[in-house]
Amino acid sequence: MNELIFRGKDLFRPSWSNLLPLLLVLVTQLVLGESKLGSTGTLWLILGTLALCVPTFVLSWRSWSRVGADGVTVCWGLGRGRTYPWHEIKWVDVRETKANGSVSSAARIFMTNGRRRSLPGLATSRIYPAADFQTNVQRLVNWWEYSTHPTQRVKPPKQFRDRLTPTVLGVLGTIVIAAVAFAIVALQHS
Repeated sequence: MNELIFRGKDLFRPSWSNLLPLLLVLVTQLVLGESKLGSTGTLWLILGTLALCVPTFVLSWRSWSRVGADGVTVCWGLGRGRTYPWHEIKWVDVRETKANGSVSSAARIFMTNGRRRSLPGLATSRIYPAADFQTNVQRLVNWWEYSTHPTQRVKPPKQFRDRLTPTVLGVLGTIVIAAVAFAIVALQHS
């Protein structure tokens, strides 16, 4: 079988529809920052925003996954990546995350030690659609089935973190923020 390579730069292509929100945030920071923070404060605000956004995009663009005879190699944009040999991979599946009416899917592997790894470059979403996602996942599964014995393939049980969707995290975060704010107000009035 041929080695498979899934690169972030093939999936995460910059486009105006993706850069428009960042440009809107920067323009808003310029307009509101100049009146509220002054020139120096606005400059620091914009530099901080760019310092968060640019490295994140560059790392996702440089990320990749390779599937071959030695196993699955995962690189998140720094270094040569880490190879997980086939005998350490006990399951392969697709994680679907639903948020705001859209679904994002990413292939992931489960290791014998209980860890999981999503495969960069092998994902699809409304913003970054990958027409051949299901085909590539099937090619990954074919490699896994070819390289492992059926007794090694064990589906892991659902865990608490499998139920943590962005919506659940948002609700929990809102509750925590409200509780902390309530505690601060209560302490100030006592």
